[in-house]
Amino acid sequence: MPLIHMKEIFTPLSFIGIKFFRSKEGQIFIKMGKQPRKRIWSGKSDLVK
Repeated sequence: MPLIHMKEIFTPLSFIGIKFFRSKEGQIFIKMGKQPRKRIWSGKSDLVK
């Protein structure tokens, strides 16, 4: 699996362990506690094929 560059999006939920990340492609991922990141929103590039 290739590495994807992500940047954390600050939300108040970060204080209780729920973190959101945005990739360079515009996809949004969620990470809860020690679980792996899961994609919850795909970017426009995924919608147009």
